[in-house]
Amino acid sequence: MFRLKVFPNMQGSWADFRAPLLRLLHEVVFGLQLLAVGVSLSACASRPGPEILEPVQAHVDGAQIVTVYTATTRAREAPGVTRFTGERARQTNYATFDISLPPGRQPGKIDWPRNRPDPSRTVAVVDQQGLDEREFLARLSASARSTQGEVSLFVHGYNQNFQQALFRLAQMVGDSQQETSSILFAWPSQATVAGYVADRDAVIYSRDYLVEMLAALARDRNVSKINLFAHSMGGLLTVEALRQLRLTGQDRVLDRLQVVLAAPDIDADVFRAQMNVVGPMEMPLIVLVSPDDRALLVSQRLAGQHERVGALDVNDPRVEEAARQANVAFIDISSLDTLDPLNHNRYALVASIYAQLEETGDLNAGQPLRQAGAFVFKSIGSTISSPFVLVGKALAGD
Repeated sequence: MFRLKVFPNMQGSWADFRAPLLRLLHEVVFGLQLLAVGVSLSACASRPGPEILEPVQAHVDGAQIVTVYTATTRAREAPGVTRFTGERARQTNYATFDISLPPGRQPGKIDWPRNRPDPSRTVAVVDQQGLDEREFLARLSASARSTQGEVSLFVHGYNQNFQQALFRLAQMVGDSQQETSSILFAWPSQATVAGYVADRDAVIYSRDYLVEMLAALARDRNVSKINLFAHSMGGLLTVEALRQLRLTGQDRVLDRLQVVLAAPDIDADVFRAQMNVVGPMEMPLIVLVSPDDRALLVSQRLAGQHERVGALDVNDPRVEEAARQANVAFIDISSLDTLDPLNHNRYALVASIYAQLEETGDLNAGQPLRQAGAFVFKSIGSTISSPFVLVGKALAGD
């Protein structure tokens, strides 16, 4: 009779070895999952290099031009250039980019060039300029005056180089079809899967710089509304900045902010402690979650199974109760199409969804969410039905 010997000198019954074998199998499976995530995140043939920032002198009918102001704690490749590395700068660096989005593109999608950018088919930089702080704030103030005072600031997530974050913001601005002055706050991510710990350190390093940026915007008389949108690990940076503002008595700045955290990679207990300091904000802090976010599930496993805020289940009564106490609105966006195999980038479609809402005249379109709690974002095909549905009695009657 053939026998498979797992351990040559194994003594005892199967029951004695079942638990350790299952643990070993679990670790092997998790290791394979982590490897798969790493491959998915890093094996991007389309990950753009800094050469994509070189301006292309071309005009294409139907292309959309988006201006992005950038404030970054990344170091410049060389003095005076507008290429930025993953190293940490000793001061905030500033620049502005005019980006062309090709005609006929799909919402949420970035058409990366394989070689030289072609504005008729791919994204392309058509103009750029390095700025000092005074020039940056002056231009931004003039831009805000032309957009009725609305400014939007985007904080990118883990494993992102400067170019990826820049064009992602341009894509969202183009999809939203909103008149707003757009700012990228780019912190020094290593842009590698193995740089997770280094990225978390870079987030903490950049906290005070983001606080200074928000305070400067709040002082500008031409700025009446500040939309602060953060993704993934950028959410940790953002909430740390909110906490810093409260601890330093800058309540006036906090009252000007509408904050949205998309798939925030924050330990749930850490978030609870942060919000205990921040306290209720003038407008509820909005958190976009997806329980099937595989990237956050891996992050949770690396963190000893501590839940990540971006993967919380809005159907959990504890989540709804905590949301009401902290004046936070958790919104499940799992019904949106996924843009990546990890289900981590659904947030990029939210801008186009709001554009659709305005076109259909939905009562909720363009209105800030002023109710804390747990919600579900429901989408049916290309139309939106009851975009914010309160989990509980309202959901039961839906």
